Amino acid sequence: MQDGPISLLEGLATTRAIRRFRPDPIPDEDLASILWHASRAPSGSNRQPFRFLVLRDGPRARQARALLGEAFRAEWQAKRTADGYDRGSGVAPNTRKARMAAAMQQFVDRFEETPVVVLACHEPYRALTPFDGANVYPACQNLLLAARALGYGGVMTMWHVLVADRLREVLAIPADVFLAATIALGRPQGSHGPVRRRPLGEVVYEDGWGESARWAVDPPGTAFAGGPRRSG
Repeated sequence: MQDGPISLLEGLATTRAIRRFRPDPIPDEDLASILWHASRAPSGSNRQPFRFLVLRDGPRARQARALLGEAFRAEWQAKRTADGYDRGSGVAPNTRKARMAAAMQQFVDRFEETPVVVLACHEPYRALTPFDGANVYPACQNLLLAARALGYGGVMTMWHVLVADRLREVLAIPADVFLAATIALGRPQGSHGPVRRRPLGEVVYEDGWGESARWAVDPPGTAFAGGPRRSG
């Protein structure tokens, strides 16, 4: 457990994707708190169509986690090849690219050992549209921030799509329920942020596309992904 509580802004600035977990289980009271805070998220017309299917150590959960592990390993292998993780700087073991590949490989190889897996779903109240992810993904971000606040970490992926039909069969998920995301949770091996991102001036425009916002300045000491790349 971390030494003390963190502020909301600190959580926003330091919560990163965690893919390497210690084997410690998440106690029921912490899991309930994480999901309660996830359920505080906004949704369209406040209909709250998000649903969370928690997979731990039940018999159906073990089957589902095995299916997900199979899918994640296949998807990562395809991505590893397509994105050239074993070429260029990825060949040197201590580069950022190689470290990322190593973390991903450990994540998929040990997926079935992940302490908690959550399937974030959307239970429809009308025909699904391309916009209905907006009813689920704010709750997913709340979930990850709540986990961070309690000393846990997680990562959200869509790699369940490869086995979505089989998951529905194993877990008795109705056909009209949208499987929006898979979130892996646990106590991190390592620590959270600060995260590295693009400079604020690269992602914020004012008064027109590509028009720089002179006030969009990063706080002192900000670390950047790949270094600052300001264009003007």
